[in-house]
Amino acid sequence: MRVLIVEDDQGMAENIALILKKISSAIDIANDGERGRLMALTTNYDLILLDYNLPKINGREILEELRKDGKTTPVIMLTVRSELEDKVDLLNSGADDYLTKPFAASELLARIKSIRRRPENLKKPTLKVADVELNPDKFSVAKNGEKIFLSTKEFSLLEYLMENKGYFLSRQEIMEHVWDENADPFSNTVEVHIMKLRKKIEKPGEQLIFTLSNRGYKIDEAR
Repeated sequence: MRVLIVEDDQGMAENIALILKKISSAIDIANDGERGRLMALTTNYDLILLDYNLPKINGREILEELRKDGKTTPVIMLTVRSELEDKVDLLNSGADDYLTKPFAASELLARIKSIRRRPENLKKPTLKVADVELNPDKFSVAKNGEKIFLSTKEFSLLEYLMENKGYFLSRQEIMEHVWDENADPFSNTVEVHIMKLRKKIEKPGEQLIFTLSNRGYKIDEAR
C-alpha cells in the first residue's frame, strides 16, 4: 500500500510514517499544501492522510480538487477542529473519514482498516493465484495452506502483482506503486525483490511470476 501524508508539522508527519510502516511499504510526505496537491493529483496512492491547516493551500481545498478531478483515493482528514459542523463539512466535501488531533496510533490504524474494508474501496478481501493466498487485512500469505513470511516490501509487491493477475506490469509502474519517491529508479531493487518472491512462493519446477523483456512482470497460474 502506498500512502501520502500531507502534514506541515515535520515531527508529526514522521511519527505518522513510523506508525504506518506496519501496514505500508511506501510512504511519501509533503509539508505544504501546494506540494501535497501536486503529489496527490499526479501519483496513484492507496490512501491520503491530509492535514486541514496547511501552508499555501489548505486541506479542504486539496480534497475538493481531488474529487473534482475524479480521484477516488480514500482520504482521512487530520484536524484540530472538533466542532460537529466542521466534521460534517469535511465529510460532505469528499473525505472518507477524519481524525481530531491529537490521536492515538491504534485509532489511526483502526480507521485505516475500516476504510480498506469498505466495498467501494476494497479489491478482493483475499487474493489468490494457484495455491498462493494473500489476505491484505491480516497481512498474511500462505501457499497450499502453509504460511509464508514476507517482508513489508515483498508483501506489497506480491499484493500489487496479484491485484493485476495476468497483466504485465512495467518496472516503472511497480516502482511508482510499491516504492516511495526516494527510491533510486536505477537500482536493481525490483529485480532483487522479484527474485526473493520467486524463491518463497514457487516450488521447484513451478513458475508463477513471469518476466517479459521490455514489458515487465506478471503473476499468473503455474505452467
